[in-house]
Amino acid sequence: METMGRHVIAELWNCNEDKLNDINLIEKIFVDAALKSGAEVREVAFHKFAPHGVSGVVIISESHLTIHSFPEHGYASIDVYTCGNRIDPNIAAKHIAESLEANVVEKVEVPRGKGPVEVKAFNKM
Repeated sequence: METMGRHVIAELWNCNEDKLNDINLIEKIFVDAALKSGAEVREVAFHKFAPHGVSGVVIISESHLTIHSFPEHGYASIDVYTCGNRIDPNIAAKHIAESLEANVVEKVEVPRGKGPVEVKAFNKM
């Protein structure tokens, strides 16, 4: 194995603000993203903030998917970390971005467990 895992970190801008504030919808999107990528869902935990925003995590056998949403800015930060090379985190990240109707998506993929971390410029999704 070349790396211990792959970690996609994405900035989602100009998202649907109503979707970013809907805890039930975000939870469904994240579980669906995990399953679509072939991951095995273990636990799900999401929290709705007042007056707005959602944070959450889907624990998968292969690692995790997380979100912090800021509906008032149309923004969400997400990460999808998968151990091994069986699951492509980009599949889950793309599903999330499309489901939240992000108009601008910037992402970086960081190989984990390979050695010194080298983060390069964001790539458009």
